[in-house]
Amino acid sequence: MVQAKDNPRYDYLMGIVNIMPESPGVYRYYDAEGTIIYVGKAKNLKRRVSSYFTKEHESRRTANLVRQIHDLKYVVVNTENDALNLENRMIKAHQPKYNVLLKDGKTYPWICVRNEAFPRVFLTRTLVKDGSAYFGPYTNVMVAKTLVELFQQLYHVRTCSLNLQQAMIEKGYKPCLKYHIEKCIGPCIGKISRETYDQGVEEIKQILRGHTAELMSNLKQQMQQKAELWDFEGAERIKQRIQMLEGYRMRNNIVPANISDVDVFAYDEEDTSAIVSYFHIVQGAVISSYTIEYKKQIDEPREDVLALGIVELRERFEEGQPRSDVGSQNDSAKSTSSLSRPVELIVPFEPSILPEGCVAFVPQRGDKRKLLELAEKNCRQYRIDQLKQQEKLNPEQRQTRLLTEIQKQLGLPKLPRHIESFDNSNISGSDPVASCIVFMNGKPEKKEYRKYNIRSVVGPDDYSSMHEVVMRRYRRLVEEHQEVPDLILADGGLGQMGVIKQGLADVLHQYLLEHLRGEISEERMAEVRESLDIPVGGLVKDGHHRTRQLLFGDPPAAVDIKQGSSLFHLLEHIQDEVHRFAITFHRQKRSKSQTHSALDEIPGIGPKTKQELLKKFKSVKRIRSATIEELQSFVGPAKAKKLVEYFKQHDSDTAPDSPTS
Repeated sequence: MVQAKDNPRYDYLMGIVNIMPESPGVYRYYDAEGTIIYVGKAKNLKRRVSSYFTKEHESRRTANLVRQIHDLKYVVVNTENDALNLENRMIKAHQPKYNVLLKDGKTYPWICVRNEAFPRVFLTRTLVKDGSAYFGPYTNVMVAKTLVELFQQLYHVRTCSLNLQQAMIEKGYKPCLKYHIEKCIGPCIGKISRETYDQGVEEIKQILRGHTAELMSNLKQQMQQKAELWDFEGAERIKQRIQMLEGYRMRNNIVPANISDVDVFAYDEEDTSAIVSYFHIVQGAVISSYTIEYKKQIDEPREDVLALGIVELRERFEEGQPRSDVGSQNDSAKSTSSLSRPVELIVPFEPSILPEGCVAFVPQRGDKRKLLELAEKNCRQYRIDQLKQQEKLNPEQRQTRLLTEIQKQLGLPKLPRHIESFDNSNISGSDPVASCIVFMNGKPEKKEYRKYNIRSVVGPDDYSSMHEVVMRRYRRLVEEHQEVPDLILADGGLGQMGVIKQGLADVLHQYLLEHLRGEISEERMAEVRESLDIPVGGLVKDGHHRTRQLLFGDPPAAVDIKQGSSLFHLLEHIQDEVHRFAITFHRQKRSKSQTHSALDEIPGIGPKTKQELLKKFKSVKRIRSATIEELQSFVGPAKAKKLVEYFKQHDSDTAPDSPTS
């Protein structure tokens, strides 16, 4: 832990802190070169700033910040909301080293309603300060494209870039193909008045703001009026427009009917990053959604980061981010409050400061809780997408992430980069073998695999076989000062885990006896204890011989790992690999033992001669009964003599006949 007194300017800084007011404000920390390294807000300036200099800091990053503070300045404001807004602007302007940094690499599209005669409606990723109205941004590009297509079907808005001032229209334009196929209403040739066209544009803006309920009501009135006037064709056109809008509302409305205008904010964080996801809901429909990520430079409270995210996102989603981008159109100014300023905010926890006039609600159950869970799902998906993108660029990062997840799930002292697993194989106790496989950084390291013939166990005793192999393996690793694993996984449950732990304990006991006899030093004994302190887990299979769960702990308990996840597949790979390696070795040994015969015991008869004899005579029995002349004609007199003498001495040999291969 580091104390602020380690800062050589401690007395000077405390002199400033002691005279600071107990009111809302924003403070700035400067380094020795006069650069702002941190900007913070506070409800109570004196209390907040003094906490940096009167507490011990366990976080290394926070301790580094405190050591580098050379000077501090502050600004007093009237309200907490003013402090929040001023902090947000200062962070954007100065990008201090130790503040959260907004990581916003994506450029999402906006729908632009152009500020011009007979406005166009189109997608753009660039906001221009020309008085146009911008709606969005849209994280789902297909939704934005579908909306623009809907407007072209409903209102036949133009897509050309012609100058449609009245004087230019009077000079005369030639209508394009879209007019002839009835995709454009023809404002370039005066087929529609500016007032009628602008009425359609205003309806488009209402849809983009989410005010579809009022628009639908007006359209139904217009349809009724036209029907009463016997204008059935006009009524039918309005009916088609209503049906299109209802289809759009059904696709866009995922909010319970009892929730109207709210902003929903979800929060998720890991070591150095925080994610804030946002849903903007108007008249019961999700009009906009967005997710941003902050890189945390010091251990800032989550309440502060959420507050900053709320300000940032609400500012972005004012129509035409920021308001200066919208210009002076009256309709844009009027819509801002209804679009971006619901008084109710649904949040996972209370932020440190709320925007002025807003009320935070933390739902525990019900429809609002479900809405918050949907936003939280977007947070998690954003992080998954980020990880996938990073893993495409750096495949090793995926393995590191999985190992980090294992470390967290099991509470391991260090990352399990080196994992070993054991399995036995025999048939009714015959040809017993064991295998040890090694995974390094989440991948099989086949050159480190080891095979073991069981020496001390007679009969089918898997536990004793495992105990022997574990002792042989780790006795040798420790003796040769080789790297021991960070985690051992048994191919089995409680019994195999217990045997491995007992094997490690017995190796340690051997060393303790040697230490007591004075054969090894105290320092070496300490190294041995540390080496043999290896965590042990067990991979349990189901009735179909498939990985079912991971056991760990003392007493062992099932670890909650989702089946089908990347981590589960890694553990499944380890268990399948150790079983495959053990079975393969056992088959090799069994095959070799089955081809063993009396010929292997005769000095001077090598594998090649043995193979040729078996190929010629088909069995050892026929070789034994062959005359010396028959053998001489095939292998020569010297080898024939050895064969005959051996069989005479071993007339009682009962070795079974061998196969031909």
